[in-house]
Amino acid sequence: MAHADISEAGTPDGDLIGHSTNLVGLSTPFLADVAFNARPVPVHISGVREMNGPLFEMLGLADDLAEAGDAFAAYMMAMFGIDREQREAGNGAERRRYRSSYLRLIKGWGYDSNSPEGAVLKGWVESRFGIFPTFHRQRLVRQAPAAWAAYVAEKMSSRFHNNAIMTQLDLLYEFCQWALVRFACPTETHLTLHRGVNDFDEHPIRERLDRRRVVMRLNSLSSFTAERDIADCFGDVILTARVPREKILFFNTLMTSHPLKGEGEYLVIGGDYELSVSR
Repeated sequence: MAHADISEAGTPDGDLIGHSTNLVGLSTPFLADVAFNARPVPVHISGVREMNGPLFEMLGLADDLAEAGDAFAAYMMAMFGIDREQREAGNGAERRRYRSSYLRLIKGWGYDSNSPEGAVLKGWVESRFGIFPTFHRQRLVRQAPAAWAAYVAEKMSSRFHNNAIMTQLDLLYEFCQWALVRFACPTETHLTLHRGVNDFDEHPIRERLDRRRVVMRLNSLSSFTAERDIADCFGDVILTARVPREKILFFNTLMTSHPLKGEGEYLVIGGDYELSVSR
């Protein structure tokens, strides 16, 4: 894999930005701009909290994040049948009908963000926030329609589009936002997060501000970590961003049990970010 060199990177011709509409009531160009990251405003997916009042009433009774996470997991199990037997395939006659779940998508993302599960997650960001992905197995640009078609085929796969999977992800986002404000970082508007990379294929550079700072278009969904030492394990170059709470879909302490416990991972919604770049 080629090593990153910011002196040679640049914005690709014909890159994609996003849809003109979304489900959060803010324009996609604003959501995808560094101006939003500098001065974020609250973001909510239309109708999710209003249609799931019992969940947020139950969360309001939690004394800490662990208790809230358990309450969320119980609600999702009751609403979508995501119990252990449906999460883990049985054998022979015990095998149950496959039901999509947000936990399966997170697990697939943990193995490979360019997997079919990763395409569904990137497609959720595209649908709800209007922000197009920049990369799925390869660069996604207007001059490469075959790459875009392959991404669309994976994000729309019937394997994952049952059991109201988009609604599950909507609830995950709204729970994450609630948890960040209530327990995880009630006094902080941003989190400093890191990502290790070896090249800039996934995240094209839009502008070089100086030797160490760039404006970069992050993929519609990307993995970051709060631990610089962990980011070092994933690439020669470390990207450091101040990520607004509103652009976090998931973080590793959100629930007591989930597939991304090992790396302190945060799933960050993309757009243009001002980043520091270091080796």
